[in-house]
Amino acid sequence: MAKANILLIQLPPASGVGLRLRLFIALCLLPFALHAQMWNRLATSDYRIDSSQVHTLRIGLDNISFFRDNEYSSQLTKGYSLPGLWVRPHVAYTPLRQINLELGLHALVYNGANKYPCYAYHDIARWKGQQYQHGAHLLPWFRAQAEFRHLTLVLGNIYGAQNHRLAQPLFNQELNLSEDPEMGFQLLWDRRRLHADTWLNWQSYIFEEDSHQEAFTVGASWQVMPGRLNAPVEWYLPLNLVIQHRGGEQDTTALGVQTLCNASLGAGLRWHVGRRVLRQFHAEANVLGTWQQSGQLWPFDTGAAFHALAGLSLWDGLCLQGGFFRAPRHFVSLYGNPFFSTLSIRDGESHLGLSTAYARADYHYTFARHYVLGAEVEAFQCWTGRSATQPSHQELNFSFGLYLRVCPTLWSWRRH
Repeated sequence: MAKANILLIQLPPASGVGLRLRLFIALCLLPFALHAQMWNRLATSDYRIDSSQVHTLRIGLDNISFFRDNEYSSQLTKGYSLPGLWVRPHVAYTPLRQINLELGLHALVYNGANKYPCYAYHDIARWKGQQYQHGAHLLPWFRAQAEFRHLTLVLGNIYGAQNHRLAQPLFNQELNLSEDPEMGFQLLWDRRRLHADTWLNWQSYIFEEDSHQEAFTVGASWQVMPGRLNAPVEWYLPLNLVIQHRGGEQDTTALGVQTLCNASLGAGLRWHVGRRVLRQFHAEANVLGTWQQSGQLWPFDTGAAFHALAGLSLWDGLCLQGGFFRAPRHFVSLYGNPFFSTLSIRDGESHLGLSTAYARADYHYTFARHYVLGAEVEAFQCWTGRSATQPSHQELNFSFGLYLRVCPTLWSWRRH
């Protein structure tokens, strides 16, 4: 699972269940909010090439500083904190209107840590390396991008994480802070009624006689917009597919080939209200499936779930959202929040069914185009089915975070 990779700081169990329950109910009674608007402002990047930057050499800095506290006392996951930052100094050059090149370094730093394992921060429990880095988790960073009329091709470090626009149960926004930059290739196709993002993220490369597995993720996130464009009410149909493959011809482990899949199909609407207080209403529903095509990592091969959310965007930056997730028997989200999976990443128990009601409030403030401050609080009420060793159970968990993104251009020079 996605959370197996994070340096965990165990928190004491939260107290005051009655107070927490009242807070959760109060959040649920609020109006619901625009889907992940704060994260869209904080963590997405514009992939279109700026024609005004042709023949311009630029030195820039991209950074998110964060403090996230997950007050979890759960059968599904442990509680932990993420205090730290990632920073990416880079050089960029646009030699032609259709070509952009970027070169830099990506460093992840947790406050108080001085040693970091040298492996990809994606589900690393079985294919971790033995070497360590000191001071920061440091990676080279390179992107080569070519743009055609409707198609953008990206090689190297792709536009990943939040840019993929995955359904909420399939992607945990916390990975915008902690995961390694995705690397491989990407095709972005934009037409009047379609946005299509197709990518391959190569997470673990192996040489002959290596003692770990090759691993990569293939994904597709398509959004079809069949209704009238730029109307007050817009309809869209999201389609997501995420496949992780492990193994390969050079694999010397005894784990065998493993292929795990997530998929979702849904419908949503955005109502641009445009009032002084109420800016936008948003709602979405998805049917989700999971499939273990090969391997035995999971104790089951198939599963299904349903998810619905609704929300409001208020004033210039306040968003309130609520949703419900239901897996009647089995479901695992490869990169989603642990509260959307029946398979516990805390102890490996497989629960027979899961229901999760959640509410969130977030606020973002934009100082300028490349300077955004964000804050959020989330509450998850879960009902887990029985497992092999535990009876049915219900629990309430909270998290909150504070984030600041800055990505200025420090210096530029234009060739005339």
